[in-house]
Amino acid sequence: MALLEVHGLCREFGGVVAVDGVDLTVNPGETVSVIGPNGAGKTTLFNLITGLDKPDAGEVLLDGRPITGLPPERLAALGVARTFQHGRVFGNLSVLDNVLIGAHTRQAAYRLRAPVLGMIAELILALIQPPSWREEQRRLREEAREVLALFGDRLLPRADQPAYSLSYANRRRTEMARALALRPRLLLLDEPTAGMNPTETAEVLEFIRALKQRGLTILLIEHKLSLVMQLSDRVIVMDDGRKIAEGVPQVVRDDPKVIEAYLGHKRRGEAALDGRLASEDDLRVVLPQARPSSVSK
Repeated sequence: MALLEVHGLCREFGGVVAVDGVDLTVNPGETVSVIGPNGAGKTTLFNLITGLDKPDAGEVLLDGRPITGLPPERLAALGVARTFQHGRVFGNLSVLDNVLIGAHTRQAAYRLRAPVLGMIAELILALIQPPSWREEQRRLREEAREVLALFGDRLLPRADQPAYSLSYANRRRTEMARALALRPRLLLLDEPTAGMNPTETAEVLEFIRALKQRGLTILLIEHKLSLVMQLSDRVIVMDDGRKIAEGVPQVVRDDPKVIEAYLGHKRRGEAALDGRLASEDDLRVVLPQARPSSVSK
């Protein structure tokens, strides 16, 4: 059985269709990438899956059970975690405390399997601080440090620094660490290497590969297609809110519809800037190693 199933998901904003009847599945242990030009609907799709927005139609299933529209704290209890396109950390909190937010969210969500009651229980326990609570806090801090250690020397030596003092790449790593502190079964990563240089991108590639080897199920949005080709078991391509292709990376890379979608957006963008149309040589930029012979004439 698929871990995640999406059936006929639709979302419209003021007459503009952002997601148009998208279907997808993610099997346990798979890494599935969602790619497509800017504005294709990828992040909106993630928001619908993770409860930050509600679809106009369609459903989302986890382990065959409906989770459509459930809030993020409920999904955390079910083992779903995500990062965001532009990165979200609490700048005035330490790196360790940012990660502890993930651990505490998991703990609160599991209490009685009722997130609201769980958060109330957390507040009461924090006020009275019984020995069992203090022991639990010590254990959660140890777990948070273990998560930081997964990033080598990038985060653990900076555990007590405020997050605002970190480099951009380390803030993104902190966000990933917070998501992992939820102990997810399904991790959604929205452009985890956006804004990173080649060295930083290579480190994130190896980190995600290590998560994959540990059996974590990953749904990934990424614009760096060389990374997608190396990590993905399957690739889903979106354009204008619709799924236009799906398959193993090598097949999707050479799909004429995929190439035309990327070239079409590049042509329109460049035409808007200086009136010049992109040539098919742009394949070397937008789809590395794609075969020009597969371009639709």
